[in-house]
Amino acid sequence: MRVRIVRQRNLEFRRVAAGELEATEIVDIPKNGLQRATYLAKRFLIGVPIATAMAENERLSKFKALAMLSSDAISSVAFASEAILINLVAAGSTHLGLTLPISLVIIVLLTIVAISYRQTIPAYPNGGGSYTVARENLGILPGLVAAAALMIDYVLNVAVCVAAGVHNIVSAIPALSPYIVPIDIALVIVVTLLNLRGVRESGTIFAFPTYFFVASAALMIIIGLIKAYVFLHQPLIGQFIPTVQSIEPLTVFVILRSFATGCSAMTGVEAISNGVPIFRKPETRNAATTLTWMAVILGTLFLGITLLAMTYAVQANPTGTPTVIAKIATQVFSGPLAFMVPIFLLSVLGILTLSAETSYADFPRLASLLARDRFLPNQFSFRGDRLAFSVGIVVLAVLASLLLVIFGGDTNALINLFAVGVFIAFTLSQAGMVMHWWHLRTPGWQRSIIINGLGALTTGVVAIVIAATKFLEGAWIVVLLIPI
Repeated sequence: MRVRIVRQRNLEFRRVAAGELEATEIVDIPKNGLQRATYLAKRFLIGVPIATAMAENERLSKFKALAMLSSDAISSVAFASEAILINLVAAGSTHLGLTLPISLVIIVLLTIVAISYRQTIPAYPNGGGSYTVARENLGILPGLVAAAALMIDYVLNVAVCVAAGVHNIVSAIPALSPYIVPIDIALVIVVTLLNLRGVRESGTIFAFPTYFFVASAALMIIIGLIKAYVFLHQPLIGQFIPTVQSIEPLTVFVILRSFATGCSAMTGVEAISNGVPIFRKPETRNAATTLTWMAVILGTLFLGITLLAMTYAVQANPTGTPTVIAKIATQVFSGPLAFMVPIFLLSVLGILTLSAETSYADFPRLASLLARDRFLPNQFSFRGDRLAFSVGIVVLAVLASLLLVIFGGDTNALINLFAVGVFIAFTLSQAGMVMHWWHLRTPGWQRSIIINGLGALTTGVVAIVIAATKFLEGAWIVVLLIPI
């Protein structure tokens, strides 16, 4: 009689190499009923744990990284032109023609900043952005100021983008107006859960909404300009705008305030230089290429939407609804194309909601760097089961939700706090790069100093303009919070 002895398979460990075993997720499953149910619910929401050794596989291609890290900057075209119009209309509708020159100045500024950050990427391939550059070249205090400014702006970005997205949906479905804040909070929770699932998975999920919006906006711009200049055969820019009575004279202050508000289009530009480590190899080259793509897309869409707003005589509503971009879509996609209006507004909601992803990618990473340097609790440096910085993600969601509740989801009120911090960080980062090149003096350092010096000068002037023109409208809150 033959007896076959079968060794019982141990499901709690798996073989990874000769003489090396690795614990499986079964080890973590609690035996207690309530704890087990809680654990299974957590696994359902954020997925099974990922081994730390698999971190390399969580890196992103340029295609996914562009969607994940540029969604903040690209989404701002949905409200940046409107922000300029709201400020200019205070001086009367006859001055709305200044929207285009102001937008062109912002695009020039965007070009300068993008070129400057292309130099930062190879110099600091481990990321960290403004905090790392300022701390290493200007000292601890400037580094902490840059970090505080950025973290405040990341929180504001989540609040502003979610609020703007919901306002576009309310423009299409006015009956949802009483539920703006609950919808805001629900969207923050959804984005938070997606980010807790990890970098690669969130990058995959967020790619579609970003490219869907880019394609939809590009289509709207092309059709809108063709309808205005080919089929109507007449330039409409600056004409047929309904008369609005002036409530204050057109002054340099009004123009600067409009410019300062329009600079919200540039928030998120730094995100790519801050997130170099999440790119696939070669990280620096891929990050620099992605930054260029982002700047071109952002500048093109911003200019195109501004042109459409002027061409179709669209005015901003101080209440926020309907939004300027919703009005443009209604006029461009008219007649047989009317079915495109809800589709386009859905793409706007998608990009604005998921543009918060830039903050979710960079806020936790920056917080982990601060924790590593002992400026924040160690918990911010710990990776969760899905290799995401879970504590930073949750803290960001809580702070953004509080802002949405406090300001009632009002985009125009929130946007007054926006952009101050990011331009302070821009300035410190570029000033730090000037010192970096001055000390290293590598081949071509003179050219590099000129580029980063120009970046520091222009962003510094803009930071002062934003702080001065928006101080009484809410920027004082950010200015006071940064030192704290």
